[in-house]
Amino acid sequence: MNGDDIAVDDASTEPAEPMYVDAFEILAGYERRSLAHVAGLPEQLQAAGLWRGIGFRVGQRRLVSNYESVAEILTVPQITPVPGAQSWMLGVANVRSNLLPVVDLKQFLEGARSVLHEGHQKVMVLRQPGGDVAVTIDELYGQRSFMDEQQVDVDALADGRYTGFIERAYRVADDVWGVFSLDRLVRTPEFRHAAV
Repeated sequence: MNGDDIAVDDASTEPAEPMYVDAFEILAGYERRSLAHVAGLPEQLQAAGLWRGIGFRVGQRRLVSNYESVAEILTVPQITPVPGAQSWMLGVANVRSNLLPVVDLKQFLEGARSVLHEGHQKVMVLRQPGGDVAVTIDELYGQRSFMDEQQVDVDALADGRYTGFIERAYRVADDVWGVFSLDRLVRTPEFRHAAV
């Protein structure tokens, strides 16, 4: 075979221009492909009988709360004790130049102090009138979804101090999740007055 036998396309003889890819176009492409794989997701988010929240554990109880009540979730910040406060009031923390009261939620509800594990344990920052407050949780599970048909009797979870805060419960496999009202918690007079 010699060079005379090869057909040459005139367009291919031109030098190729270097390809520059816009980072925004790459991200937009990822988004388009991602949305194509979740067809029907908006309908599922609005499905009748579906409830979603943030799952967490306090002591032995698996709880879930409404998204709107939680401003953010952080690892436990450095806490400075406050003299003259209730034992469940761990102190205050400086979070982005804002002083935030930090409450041991387990101790407030159960009377037993949480064991703080630096770097692993989380605090949920809750919105409340007069300023946000952080509460410690023993474990964060992230987003959880429940259907009406999974609802069970709340009595197993709503005893002791939990009685006023657990509104309903759902069973998923072997786990029972209590819907915990963070809004009701931050409006409770005892919670709002942490001084001894």
